Formats: sequence, C-alpha cells, structure tokens
Amino acid sequence: MIKDKIKSLASQYKSEIIANRRHLHANPELSFHEHETAAFVQNQLKSIGITELETKADTGIVALIKGKNPDKKIIALRGDMDALPIFEQNEVSYKSTKPGVMHACGHDVHTASLLGAAKILNDVKEEFEGTIKLIFQPGEELIPGGASLMIKDKALENPKPQAIIGQHVMPLIPVGKVGFRKGMYMASADELYITVKGKGGHGAMPETLVDPVLIAAHMIVALQQVVSRNASPKIPSVLSFGRIEALGATNIIPNEVKIQGTFRTLNEAWRAKAHQHMISIAKGIAEGMGGEVDFEVRKGYPFLKNAEELTNRAQNAAIEYLGKENVEDLDIWMAAEDFSYYTQEMDGCFYRLGTRNEAKGITSGVHTPTFDIDEDALEIGAGLMAYLAVKELDA
Repeated sequence: MIKDKIKSLASQYKSEIIANRRHLHANPELSFHEHETAAFVQNQLKSIGITELETKADTGIVALIKGKNPDKKIIALRGDMDALPIFEQNEVSYKSTKPGVMHACGHDVHTASLLGAAKILNDVKEEFEGTIKLIFQPGEELIPGGASLMIKDKALENPKPQAIIGQHVMPLIPVGKVGFRKGMYMASADELYITVKGKGGHGAMPETLVDPVLIAAHMIVALQQVVSRNASPKIPSVLSFGRIEALGATNIIPNEVKIQGTFRTLNEAWRAKAHQHMISIAKGIAEGMGGEVDFEVRKGYPFLKNAEELTNRAQNAAIEYLGKENVEDLDIWMAAEDFSYYTQEMDGCFYRLGTRNEAKGITSGVHTPTFDIDEDALEIGAGLMAYLAVKELDA
C-alpha cells in the first residue's frame, strides 16, 4: 500500500529531515531576505533529483514532481521560509546563530517537512498520476505577505493547481496529533497606525493645551464599540491596541500620541465597514476635543477559508494515516496567515501539526523566544503531507 510505503520512507528519512530543520533553525532569515534559505532549499531539491525549479518573488521557489500522466491533476503543497525578529533564549545545539533573528513560528519545520515530503514523493512518483507543485514562499510574517507576491509572479500558473495544501505547527496540540477545520478558520488582519495631534506644554497649565494623551485615552475606549456595538454577534471580530507612545513626562504634555493596534474579523464586507467606523469615531473624538488625528489602516491578509470537500478528504486521509484518535477538530482561530491568498485563488486546506510535549518541557507558544518543537513531529509533518498529496491526486 502507498500509505505504508510513505510511512516507511518518512521513518527512513527522519534523521535527515531533523538535520535540515536544525540547519534552518540555526540560520534564520527575516521576511523577504531568505537568500541563504532559498539556496539551501534549491540545493536540497536538486540533490534528490528534482530539477524543474523556478525562482519566484525574488526568494521564493517553485518545483515540480511529475508522476505518470502528469497533466491529469495538479496539487500544490506550500511551505514558508521566513523567521521573526526575536532573540532566541533556547539553549540548544541548533540555537540561532543570528542574534535578534529566530524561527519562532515554525517555518523551519514547514520548510524541512516540505523538503522531506518532496523526497518521499519523488521516490514514489511512479505510483501516482498527476503533478505535485512544491511552493516554498518568502515573507509570510510581513505585509503584503509572500503568498500575494508569489501569486503575482505566477507561481500558481504553468501548470495551475486544482487545489493547495499547507500545514502549520501548533504548540497547543500534542506531538503525534494533527488538527483540521472545514470552512472559515482564520481571520483577516489589518494593522492600525493612529497619530493623535494636540498642543503640548506644561502639565500644570492644562487650560493652555490640547492634551493628545487625554484624547488618545478617550479614543481607545470609544473604539471598542466598533466590536461591541457595531459588529454582528455572528461575526467574530477582535480589536486590540498593543502600543501607545506619548513621549512626555510627569509634568510635560507632548504634542502628539502614537497608537498601534490590530483589527481582525471573518467577514470581508464587515471588515470594510469597520474600517470606516473606526476612522469616523477617531476623527469625531479628536475634533470634538480640539485636536486632530491621522488614522492609517494598513490592510493585511484576508480571512482564510478551508474548502469543505477538500478538507473533508484531507481529514479522512489523515485518519487513515494516523488513526482517528490522533486527528482533532479545530475551532476558529483569530490569528492570520497569508495562505489565505491561495484560498482566494483555488480550493485550499490549511491544517495544524502538533508539536507539544509537556514531558520534555516543550510548551512555549509561537512568536516567543523559547518556542521549540518535539522533533518527532517532523516525521509526521513530511509523511502526512506526502500522503495527503497522493490521496488528493487520486480523489
């Protein structure tokens, strides 16, 4: 059976997949600067006999594995390659060698898993019909998102896939398990940059000032009504402010205050309305209190919707591969992912790979300086992705 063969190959190549992951983890590169990573990926692909390669969006790579009757059906598999601006605090042999840059979101896992899947699929290409397109993309962590640039650079053309599958580490799920969700899964994500302008001066003479700190405080509280009183309770929405900069002192009122935040939702029509609500509320408060405001909405990734039938097939295939007890149903998650751009173009399935192991102390969340994985997940990450591709080609 192809399942048993893929499992055997995943086990056989496990140490190599781990070595690739450790190399990537020790040599992280920030979004859209993945030059060394891209060269490493190309060399790895060529070493296993995959030579149909193209560079896309400067540091992205597209490669093809052709089975029998290669035009019958095309399936894409995606992995992202960029790291985050974080100082790693793990004391491990593969710790980042670049201070202030770290694979804290598991993209080293995604890239190593896709390389492993590529090696497995290349070994069994005489046993499936169709073509598997490998997409190694840059810049998932940074607007406008590497996926959007890969699409603009025609990564989904010549040949055009009928569907795309991607995976992402999940430190909340124990190693050995995976998670799926059909339909709406992840939120859109917009960045908010607000500058409140007033007239600063001595804190002892408030009657001579237009206090932008006070205006900003009213604004932050009032903007919460966008979610609590304007959004339908049926539409998940989140509005959060994570940075406030008022460079005054105990007795100095500054001329301006800068605020940064994020808005996330799962409905594009409401998303557009919410932007206008926020701008209107902010301007009204600022003008009513004698100040001004510049309100920039930096539009990020769209919401991510997993195709129902594709995801149902993938989840059933995962049950075949791992057993029903190791396949979980996921809830909606208000984080964002630029894989969503691919799902705007074709059917997509984005699932989660469990990496947690409490016995080993591996419990840190993504985007933290102590994030790490149980590397047993890599055997599943590579093998399952290969199996999902083969099963979907045969669907």
